Amino acid sequence: MTAGTGGVGHDFLAATLPVRGLAIASVAAVRDAAARAGGFDPGPAPDPERVAAAFASDRLLRVDGAPVDGFAPLSGFFRAADGWVRTHANYPHHRARLLALLDLPATVADHPSRDDVATALAARSAQEVEDLAASVGAIAVRVRSADEWRASAPGRAAASGPGVRTAVRDDAAPPRPLAPGPRPLAGLRVLDLTRVIAGPVATRTLALLGADVLRVDPPGLPEIEVQHLDTGQGKRSALLDLATPDGRARAQELLDAADVLVTGYRPGAVEAFGLRLPGGAVRARVSAWGDDGPWARRRGFDSIVQAASGIALVEGTRDGTVGDASTSAPGALPAQALDHATGYLLAAAVVDALADRAADGRGRDVDGALARTANALLAAPGRDPAHGPPRTPGARCVVGHRVRLDGRDVEATTTRPALDRLAGEPVDDYPAPARPWGADAPRWATPPGARGADG
Repeated sequence: MTAGTGGVGHDFLAATLPVRGLAIASVAAVRDAAARAGGFDPGPAPDPERVAAAFASDRLLRVDGAPVDGFAPLSGFFRAADGWVRTHANYPHHRARLLALLDLPATVADHPSRDDVATALAARSAQEVEDLAASVGAIAVRVRSADEWRASAPGRAAASGPGVRTAVRDDAAPPRPLAPGPRPLAGLRVLDLTRVIAGPVATRTLALLGADVLRVDPPGLPEIEVQHLDTGQGKRSALLDLATPDGRARAQELLDAADVLVTGYRPGAVEAFGLRLPGGAVRARVSAWGDDGPWARRRGFDSIVQAASGIALVEGTRDGTVGDASTSAPGALPAQALDHATGYLLAAAVVDALADRAADGRGRDVDGALARTANALLAAPGRDPAHGPPRTPGARCVVGHRVRLDGRDVEATTTRPALDRLAGEPVDDYPAPARPWGADAPRWATPPGARGADG
């Protein structure tokens, strides 16, 4: 949809900002990278409805026919004394830290309500809440205008360079050719140390392109299992405690045999465990704010980046001066588009890095950041302030499977891949539905013979 279309209801990702263009471009980047790696014609543009469904997958997710609420009660926008803040409390440890900074009890018996949190936040300035949250590891940011964000130090860092960066390292290994055809990553191993959406979307895409993807999580940091249903397709999931010597040793064994390491934790978090990357491997990382600037080590999520970067005010309803955080009611994009777009762009860069490694054997570093994707979206032409509501993608974009969730069998309805064709072949589903989180052994599924003598 272009500027000024006045709300024609054909746009599945209708918004003031050109979300549809970002979504299609990021999926096309993966398609084109796969075509280069596999030596096939990329074919037509991605199906816009399938792309929109994949981006809005959390809203289309069903468990036994019932929708799933993507945000916990204490996550969202709240009035502060002088503006707005956005919180993220989906995970229990983030909820506990938010309540602690507000001097509210975090016990099950007390169970503070959203109204309790709203009252506590309304008594503080937005900047005070943001600063306190950063100091205690809670997730809350001040809602800013785009101009405020651009003028800030973290905003300037987000504006430096492309959304995904690739750098060549000096280490190398014998070059390994990729497979011809629609699954160019067949026989390659991807160690997935990611959580939430962006990283899992990237590794799910690598699995779709043939990679053996093993996701590893710490046992003491439980995942939201229904979220894993939405992003865990095509992978296996294991638990390892990297805080123990045995866990670190096993993780290093897995990494030594991997072609790609993908991490979704803050910069430096995984390196602190002393894991050593094998020569010639591709190391990919996705973070909220990037690996430079004053917010490099801060926690963040898609919704939080939208709020801090000015997107929330662009998408909100205004009852005063446009862009003024004290008078404008914030809103949100029709999907967690920063997460999904960054995930697809990261996957595309990993495929390109593996193709380049096939020629010279050298390792590569790939770095994606939600804040840089936000910067690109804010700078893109084609805004449509008069847009109508997003159109819901149709039933052809979803698929059902019997899966295990929280120890029981359920019918899960998830979206089909955004990549609807590869090498001219229709792509109707991922290689397999999500397996139960943490249920697999921490070992590779790819047999040594599938990888050649070095496997």
